[in-house]
Amino acid sequence: MAFPSASPALDRALVARNYDEPTPVQAAVLEAVAHERDLLVSAQTGSGKTVAYGLAIASTLLGGAEMLPEATAPLALVVAPTRELALQVERELAWLWEGAGARIVSCVGGMDPRAERRKLAAGAHIVVGTPGRLRDHLERHGLDASQLRAVVLDEADEMLDLGFREDLEFILDATPVERRTLLFSATLPKAIVTLASRYQRDALRIAVAGGERGHADIEHRAIRVSAKEVESAVVNLLRFHESPATLVFANTREAVRHLQATLQERGFAVVALSGELGQHERNQALQALRDGRARVCVATDVAARGIDLPNLDLVIHAELPHDREVFQHRSGRTGRAGRKGVSCLLVPHPRRRRAERLLMDAGLKPEWSGPPTVEEIRDLDRLRFLADPIVTEPVDEEDHELARLLVAERSPEEIAGALARIWRMRLPPAEEVTDPGSDEGRRERRREFDPIAADRPSHGGHGGGGTGVWFRADVGRRQNADPKWVLPMLCRRGGIDRGDIGSIRIFDQETRFEVSAGAAATFWANARKPDDENIQIIPADGAPEGAPAPRRGPRGPRPEGAGESRGPRPAGGESRGPRPGGEKPARPPRRRDRG
Repeated sequence: MAFPSASPALDRALVARNYDEPTPVQAAVLEAVAHERDLLVSAQTGSGKTVAYGLAIASTLLGGAEMLPEATAPLALVVAPTRELALQVERELAWLWEGAGARIVSCVGGMDPRAERRKLAAGAHIVVGTPGRLRDHLERHGLDASQLRAVVLDEADEMLDLGFREDLEFILDATPVERRTLLFSATLPKAIVTLASRYQRDALRIAVAGGERGHADIEHRAIRVSAKEVESAVVNLLRFHESPATLVFANTREAVRHLQATLQERGFAVVALSGELGQHERNQALQALRDGRARVCVATDVAARGIDLPNLDLVIHAELPHDREVFQHRSGRTGRAGRKGVSCLLVPHPRRRRAERLLMDAGLKPEWSGPPTVEEIRDLDRLRFLADPIVTEPVDEEDHELARLLVAERSPEEIAGALARIWRMRLPPAEEVTDPGSDEGRRERRREFDPIAADRPSHGGHGGGGTGVWFRADVGRRQNADPKWVLPMLCRRGGIDRGDIGSIRIFDQETRFEVSAGAAATFWANARKPDDENIQIIPADGAPEGAPAPRRGPRGPRPEGAGESRGPRPAGGESRGPRPGGEKPARPPRRRDRG
């Protein structure tokens, strides 16, 4: 289905942007029955509604002409809940209406109001703004609403949720009664219906068929994670998908700061968005994402409202959202306007039931899996390397000259290895993670709740029973050694699985650990090689003091008389005999004075 003609200038803009056919909401507002009527539209975020109302008001503003008249008082007003959404709407309407000569001015909180008043005084056809700033301009007579022909409320439910009811009513009361009012909302709760009945006339109610279409292009995945490995799972998801832009959601500002620092430390180009940032800092962060200087944004729910980023293919819920609406709003940042996207919900085992209820409320049946493994990421890296432009694109004469010098000095295998190493150096390393749904993951969960089990091997072949081989690494507590990174490091250095490592003992200057007898030779052959981490690993002389004692074998039949009484207990608390090693030392007298 082709776009119905709204105006020659707008039609040309759609063709230039390769808009071949309308989305359901765009087709609905352009039908003949909707012409010049007030509209109450239920449409999800990302369904193309900005272009929809940009086209819908064309006949109202142009009146059959191809170009707009000279800009004086505004003809249309668009109200959006957040600065980011308002600025995004301004950009969308700018390209759509450019051919018609439209002058568009934005008025949002955090920007210089004096500069906005100067732009308004110079004339505008369309004004886009947030409720508080628009009301301020109206009260100060900087915004002339007397000539408005159309008012659009975008994401009206969000504006009511954010407490803008009074501002909206003030704005609508200040506009001409004969205006068109187009109200767009993801949901239509009673408060929205009440607002519409007060300020709209004979409104056409449009519920886009398949109202979830805004999320139809999103692949939902539920990722089982260990509660201790959430950050590692985020790292592996970022590495697995390699999205040009990713939003990672956390529930608090502190969690955002911590996760941003963690990802920066791992080597990701990451920015953060939270309520504590000023407008200039927010704009810088968003611009870094748009121009590719950053590829990951960690954000809170409120800070991410209204964000529309190009090439945002991945959303990661590092923490469970509070409810279905928040979950859908987060996920709706991707899969917009026909683009495909992936939404990954990280589910620690203790939160699984809550996650299942959340998904059920949202009407979703996602694919459940563990986080991507190191092996899966390495396999993808190999394919990406072979498809990288550094390998596939033709080289110029200068590159050929360098290549001839290399070939004269090094073998082809050495040159290829150096190229692969340079390519891999720019990639953040993947993390060793477990899938709590696997057998190994279930063993890990038992370790989390059983401190004794933490020192047991994950199978009966090694561990404190004396069948393992002990090694030592020259890194300890003073070097911030921690099991979270020591265990993956040992697996990587030794080329073995975590199931082959038993007890780990971290001391001030060294770490001692046990490797199963069957894997010890392989481990030592790999671990003795030099490594970039500059951690030396050598065999130890034996189990360190305090290592777990061998576990007893199964009990045999009890000897005869084993269950008989040991005789009467001595009366009066008498001693049962001397303690091994002599008498118990006398306890020092208790101090009673507190002075």
